[in-house]
Amino acid sequence: MAKYHDDLFTGPEGTDWTPTEPGIRRQILVQNDQMMMVRVDFRKGAVGSMHNHPHIQASLVERGAFEVTIEGRTVRLDQGGTFIVPANAMHGVVALEDGALIDVFTPRREEFLG
Repeated sequence: MAKYHDDLFTGPEGTDWTPTEPGIRRQILVQNDQMMMVRVDFRKGAVGSMHNHPHIQASLVERGAFEVTIEGRTVRLDQGGTFIVPANAMHGVVALEDGALIDVFTPRREEFLG
């Protein structure tokens, strides 16, 4: 399948991967100035450390299982589970097995564009 990237479509291979924290990498799938979709790949045991940001975030567990903490509340989510992070809420995840999250941010995460 041909690789295609523009302001409306991204091929199934996505874009280049960017390493983040140990055992974690991210791939911007598609974005514009108001929204961004990102795949985040985790190795078992990897920790997405507690943090906050002004963006609203909605996430889907694409594969694997995660312990997700939002504002002190922790829930285990398996493949197909979803969560939403309000703007400025403290949140983080622990990968209970190899897995991936699909994160959607509004507005887009400018700092991810490098």
